[in-house]
Amino acid sequence: MAAETGRYRSAVSKNKDPSGLLISVIRTLSSSDDVQDRETEKGRLEEAFETCDRGLDELIVQHYAELTTAIRTYQSITERITSSRNKIKQVKENLLSCKMLLHCKRDELRKLWIEGIEHKHVLQLLDEIESIKQVPQRLVAYMASKHYLHATDMLVSAVESLEGPLLQVEGLGDLRLELHSKKLNIHLVLIDELHRHLYIKSTSRLGHKNKDKNAARLLGSAAKDASPNSALDVSGLSTPRKLLDSSQFSTPGSSSVRELQQEARESNHADLSEVDPEENSAEFMGILIKALAKLKKVPETIKAIMERLEPELKQIVKRSTTQIADHAYQRGENLAQESQPRLLLDLLELLFEKFKAVARAHSVVLAQLQQIAVQCPGGAHQEGIKLYEQADVSAKIQTVLQVLLMEYLDVKNSRSATEPSAQLAYARTGSEFAAFFAKKKPQRAKQSLFKFESSSHAISMSAYLREQRRELYSKSGELQGGADDNLIEGGEMKFVCKPGARNITVIFQPLLRFILEIEMNMGPGQAKQCQLRAFLTYYINDLFLNQVRTEINKEIEAVSKAADPLKILASADTMKVLGVQRPLLQSTVVVEKSIQDLMSLMQDLSAYSNQFLEMVCDKLKEYKDICNSAYRGVVKCEEKLTISASWSKDEDISRLLQSLPNWANMAQPRQARQKREDEEDFTRAAFAKESEVLTGNLGDKLIPQNEILRDVSDLKALANLHESMEWLASRLKTFFTNLPHASSVSPCSADSQVVGESERSREQILQTLSDLSRGFQDIADRCLLVLHLEVRVHCFHYLIPLAKQGNYAIVANVESMDYDPLVVKLNKDISAIEEAMGAALQQHKFQYIFEGLGHLISCILINGAQYFKRISESGIKKMCRNIFVLQQNLTNITMSREADLDFARQYYEMLYNTADELLNLVVDQGVRYTELEYINALSLLHRSQTGVGDLSTQNIRLQRLKEIICEQAAIKQATKDKKITTV
Repeated sequence: MAAETGRYRSAVSKNKDPSGLLISVIRTLSSSDDVQDRETEKGRLEEAFETCDRGLDELIVQHYAELTTAIRTYQSITERITSSRNKIKQVKENLLSCKMLLHCKRDELRKLWIEGIEHKHVLQLLDEIESIKQVPQRLVAYMASKHYLHATDMLVSAVESLEGPLLQVEGLGDLRLELHSKKLNIHLVLIDELHRHLYIKSTSRLGHKNKDKNAARLLGSAAKDASPNSALDVSGLSTPRKLLDSSQFSTPGSSSVRELQQEARESNHADLSEVDPEENSAEFMGILIKALAKLKKVPETIKAIMERLEPELKQIVKRSTTQIADHAYQRGENLAQESQPRLLLDLLELLFEKFKAVARAHSVVLAQLQQIAVQCPGGAHQEGIKLYEQADVSAKIQTVLQVLLMEYLDVKNSRSATEPSAQLAYARTGSEFAAFFAKKKPQRAKQSLFKFESSSHAISMSAYLREQRRELYSKSGELQGGADDNLIEGGEMKFVCKPGARNITVIFQPLLRFILEIEMNMGPGQAKQCQLRAFLTYYINDLFLNQVRTEINKEIEAVSKAADPLKILASADTMKVLGVQRPLLQSTVVVEKSIQDLMSLMQDLSAYSNQFLEMVCDKLKEYKDICNSAYRGVVKCEEKLTISASWSKDEDISRLLQSLPNWANMAQPRQARQKREDEEDFTRAAFAKESEVLTGNLGDKLIPQNEILRDVSDLKALANLHESMEWLASRLKTFFTNLPHASSVSPCSADSQVVGESERSREQILQTLSDLSRGFQDIADRCLLVLHLEVRVHCFHYLIPLAKQGNYAIVANVESMDYDPLVVKLNKDISAIEEAMGAALQQHKFQYIFEGLGHLISCILINGAQYFKRISESGIKKMCRNIFVLQQNLTNITMSREADLDFARQYYEMLYNTADELLNLVVDQGVRYTELEYINALSLLHRSQTGVGDLSTQNIRLQRLKEIICEQAAIKQATKDKKITTV
């Protein structure tokens, strides 16, 4: 049985379908004829059912809860399905009933449906009419709060509605005309607002030191984002453009106004009052451009921008001028009384910053206009949009700056005719020249008894008025009120400083940097030079350099082409300012001042340094010619040079004199010289050499008066010329030492070949300047040599006639006690020269002229003994008195003993002896003079004394004299050798 049950189970398990098992059982029962088999089969079947029931009961017991839940859920679902079937059946019956009823009243219902649509449309029109009636008020509110895009959207939508679906409404005629008029004029307000942001808002914070430094970069950061591929982000603003889509039930153009008003009621009234639309100027200008595009006024906007560009830039210049003047007034500066080119520099730097801000603002506007042109459905040409370029803005900025520079640089030369040059006008006369350098004494101004301008009320009122004017400037951008008291009147313009050509020196470098920035921003297809650079190059090359050259020529001619330019000296105040101890020629100081001015110009206008160096060369060459001409005018007499001048011109003599130690000692102070044990003997030997050269050339002839400089003023003029030339040469060396080694290239040239030519030209100019400096020093040295020689030529001029023409074979009387008139004249001459040279020359040069003069006079007098026909004891006494008075005068001049004149006096005192006594004296005292001098003395005794024997006796004495001198020389040499051997 168990096996049968298992068979049924396996059959059931193999065949999942129970109907298959039942069919198989039925087939088995029907096919079997045996009753027992049927019973057996039946029993197996019943047993299997019982087993199945027991298993089912166990499962029910185990899963009772789940089974209960499933049964209940099934029951609920069944009930719902049954209910739904009933309801659907009822609805179907109702629909059939309605269909039958509607079919009966179809025409009436269609009429009512059409009326409903008409009433709905009428209500929409009435709502639009109510909304449009409020458009003027809301438009005023939007315009007042500067939400121009909202106002433009609302106005355009309202006009489209009035000219579209509401065109037949006669009651809206006045409103239609009013809104249409506002639509025609609103773009003017938007254009004005755009210009206010372009030229006033973008520059309002520039120039205030206490403002936020980052304010100047406000438009700069926006300009970077405003590229042609990226537009300004205005998605944050709540604009009504999102609500312009019409629904399927509204007629075209009818819902925009209604939805606009609905949006405004819900959000805009709350939001717009809290948001400042001008907070971001770049974004605000983008909104204005979009609003103008909605109005289809972009061509008019571009035309207005181009037309108003130059006037607006000029207004910026006026506002900046007043701003600089206000700052100067707050610092206590009076522009009408003080010429301050520094304020012009401040003005230009402020204008550069403002113009850069304006250019950045225009780049933002251009980016928006380009985006609008790209988005035009018909293309920019069909819409009539012709964009301007950034180069147009740059060109206008340069034009305005050029006009401003022409006024401040006085290109038209309108002020030079009435105002003298402020740079070199000091050299008109000696008094004006002194006044230029003299320390200005404070002039006591005429003061009234009392004024109200410094009272607290006046100060507060003045400050209040200035503050009010400043506020008006910032709001409207136009100059309000009257003329500013702190500005300089100049016709139609007002200036922060006096116009003049020299203003270029202050503004050149900043202006050049601004030009370089402009050229860097130029596109590759544009010209290499901008308009402003062309003007600057033209002005400096063709106007400024010529004007400077003319001014300097005029000033130098005024002082150098006088009747006697070497005798016009600078004043004591000028000398004190310059720090010099001796007078200088006024012309030299003017030339030095001119050169200094040109050097400062070269520093300021470094790009034109070669031109200024050439100008310096030209002026120095001209002045060197003037000085040489003046020098020749002094030293020439009857178309012939004086002896001293011709000697100083001789290269051999001048080289000899400059090789002597007294010349080298003059070039360095006494403290800096190397001390020598035999310095006195060394100097005496130098004097002896000089005296020997001079005596050998001049000691045997009479010198006429036309070959000496008798006028002491001429000698003083040469001394002044010497000091001036030496001072000018030292100043030139200082200037040239401080010159930069590298030359700045002209701003128009960037080619390497041009740079090389400029460098070579500069080197040639510097070499020429160095030669000119040496030339001035040569003139100074020549003048000093002339003075040195002239004093000595004067000694020959007076002392040679004393020996050749004087009568010293006199008897003792009163006349014999007097000095020789020629000696008196020489003393007066030397004293006059000493007085002139002491005031005109420095001490060491003064010493160079007079030191050694005693030695030369001694040599002249001793050498003159050969020219005396006869000499008596009274004549010897007179000669000694002459030597004494000369020695006394020279001692007072040189402050030294002048022992060389003692030597000459002793020579003539030696003549008191007889001829034989003279020979014994030489043996006793040794040889003190040269052989020729002893021979001259002995010959003079032979001519002067009686009883000296015949000619053969005289010759014997002369031969004996020579032998004594040779013996004394041998003894001296032997003594000297003995000393050397002992050592």
